[in-house]
Amino acid sequence: QVQLVESGGGLVQPGESLRLSCAASGSIFSVNTMGWYRQVPGKERELVATISSGGNTFYAGSVKGRFTISRNNAKNTVHLEMNSLKPEDTARYYCNLRQRGDATWGQGTQVTVSS
Repeated sequence: QVQLVESGGGLVQPGESLRLSCAASGSIFSVNTMGWYRQVPGKERELVATISSGGNTFYAGSVKGRFTISRNNAKNTVHLEMNSLKPEDTARYYCNLRQRGDATWGQGTQVTVSS
């Protein structure tokens, strides 16, 4: 069983930066993909960025160039550096880990971008 714990959310003004972190624990295999998704009330959860254990990354078009995903395989952590935040980035951000056909979600952390 895998557990994911997110941290780093908060309230920021447009144009500011925020860094999210996610720590994974439990039965984690060496080959996996970790990522960040986000969801606003009334809308489907959407992919933000993913990173494989080999370091391959993928970004949603709306965040490409502003967000950077990284991971530390030794510590089983993944981070999301968010720059030039916009009000439309406001959402609950969820950490995700996929391995061997299974997916685990964290409880999420709220990010609010407002002046």
